[in-house]
Amino acid sequence: MREAGSKPYWNTNVARHPGILRAVPEGCGDALDVGCGDGLLARRLTGRAKRVTGLDRSPEMIARARELSAGRPELTFVEGDFLTAALLVRGYDFICSVSAIHHMDFDAALTRMRELLRPGGTLVVVGLAREASPAEWAATIAAAPVVRITKVLRRAREPEGMPVAVPRMSYGQVRAAARRLLPGVRYRRHVLRRYSLTWTKPE
Repeated sequence: MREAGSKPYWNTNVARHPGILRAVPEGCGDALDVGCGDGLLARRLTGRAKRVTGLDRSPEMIARARELSAGRPELTFVEGDFLTAALLVRGYDFICSVSAIHHMDFDAALTRMRELLRPGGTLVVVGLAREASPAEWAATIAAAPVVRITKVLRRAREPEGMPVAVPRMSYGQVRAAARRLLPGVRYRRHVLRRYSLTWTKPE
């Protein structure tokens, strides 16, 4: 995706954006992107939601997001820790988070996302996890050639200054915790070394 003042880029996080955008409920009023980075997904969400808030604890990323989103009143960027940041008391119709939850306490972050979501709203979390079982390792090894070739062909790169962290939880631990905290959640493991959680809050 090309935007004014920035070079287009693709990576295994951006690869999940189309699916996230498809999950935004019709008539979405307020959307929240947790760990928004340079704001690429938040800007894309404005095509599906009336108001979008992007949150990130990196001052550099928030400064970049604001720079790239100047003149767009439907977009707000908040610098802060998701677990303590002041956000809409009335909540959000849609919340998403891409490769950010492993930077936080998983249970606390998912619980706050659940609490901030309005009844009938949708939550989508895309994350990273580590391999712990033979089955998890087998899936990673089988997908490795596809991941490598796709990254080369798409010239994958990360935004400059993007914070990184090693995931502590395994895929199995993520799945178990998500099912405990979000009854009925849909868990999927994707080829490009990501998992996703999709959940709609009961009315």
